[in-house]
Amino acid sequence: MSANEKIEKHKLVQFKYRIRDDQTVLEQVDIPVGYVHSTENGMFEKVENALAGHGEGDTIEVKLSPAEGFGDYYQEMVYVDDINNVPEEYRTIDAEVDFQSDRGETKKFRVTKIENGKLTLDGNHPLAGKELIFTIDIVSIRDATKEEIEEGRLPGELLTH
Repeated sequence: MSANEKIEKHKLVQFKYRIRDDQTVLEQVDIPVGYVHSTENGMFEKVENALAGHGEGDTIEVKLSPAEGFGDYYQEMVYVDDINNVPEEYRTIDAEVDFQSDRGETKKFRVTKIENGKLTLDGNHPLAGKELIFTIDIVSIRDATKEEIEEGRLPGELLTH
């Protein structure tokens, strides 16, 4: 690893990040996570493109519209039901429930509100519909191994979207 290394194809990049809207930090990761540049890695395209050419110690900021990030917010993905119709183990805020469509597709819903005997399930990503600002601190850059290139990241590591 060299202090002059720049982010380019097949480099393993480790970074810390913050996601915020105009005023509030919505997510912060202070333990470096990694991805392999220019692979199937789960990164947002606009964020990955903004990282290209930067080096260790650089901090970049990228603004994402809902379409560039976690998508639009769809009210039709929100369901309210009587709490008595919901199994006991799902009666807590942030509980996750998997629903299956008639076509066998599975979708994760999250309990977002419990109020007046009613429970609200939301199938939108928690950051859907939001204009977001990603602040990324580049920690290290090195050549990726063959396995890392195939995975798009450090083996076993997951990115947020």
